[in-house]
Amino acid sequence: MPNHPLAEVFGFPITNHSDLANRYRDHRLCPFNNRVPNCTKDKANDPLGVCSIYDDHNATVTCPIRFRENWLIAEHASDFFFPKGAKWTSLTEVRINDRNGRSAGNIDVVLVAYDERGRILDFGSLEVQAVYISGNIRRPFEKFMNDSTVTDLDWTQEKNYPRPDYLSSSRKRLAPQMIFKGGILKAWKKKQAVAIDRGFYETLPSLKEVAKKDADIAWLVYDLKLNEQRQAFDLTPHKTVYTEFDSALNQITKAEAGAVEDFIHHLQEKLDARLEGNSPEAPILGDIILS
Repeated sequence: MPNHPLAEVFGFPITNHSDLANRYRDHRLCPFNNRVPNCTKDKANDPLGVCSIYDDHNATVTCPIRFRENWLIAEHASDFFFPKGAKWTSLTEVRINDRNGRSAGNIDVVLVAYDERGRILDFGSLEVQAVYISGNIRRPFEKFMNDSTVTDLDWTQEKNYPRPDYLSSSRKRLAPQMIFKGGILKAWKKKQAVAIDRGFYETLPSLKEVAKKDADIAWLVYDLKLNEQRQAFDLTPHKTVYTEFDSALNQITKAEAGAVEDFIHHLQEKLDARLEGNSPEAPILGDIILS
């Protein structure tokens, strides 16, 4: 693991001490098209300005706003949603309801194609999937902000060293969004795009790819690559994967089964402990009746 977990703070690598990088840190600014000039992650008045952390020695995106760099994700999604030459724009944080009027959540970005009179011709949804963090990211962030010259800080011996939590990101965030919001959009026969970090994507089950024209979903996979000249990371397209909705949902929500023998062995250990009287668990029904 790297000595320090932070890759980007307020848009710049922690090793960048340029006037521009210091200005963004001093004023808690966001360079990635947030809805306001400042970073608002976690707390608006005390933002947690960590855009990405290191997974081994690769930067992985932990803030969904980070994906808005130069609005590449909207451009790439529009290429999947609409015919070439279509007029389109983007609307952010759009609520979507189910048949009974209950909210299924907000869509991160809705791309809308329109005609010369501004009437909607088509639309598609763009979801952004950043990575959850396990461990404590605020402590190294505050340490750095208190003295940003300490960029060689060794954090490896600290408790709760922060790491990407890809499993929680897929099970607690990605899968529910696909089930609820994605299910409604699929019923409407509307295309969907998901912007995702390469490290996150590579932890997902292998998805069955189809031709672009047959796809329901475009997975827009990006890397963060260090631009040596700017001393900043660039959001860089890695690849686009086209899938059908149902097959992708089935793969992501289906747990891969391990060996049943391992589970039986675990059950045997618990049963042995019960029968030997060493288990703190509740007694079996027969014991209650006999007593």
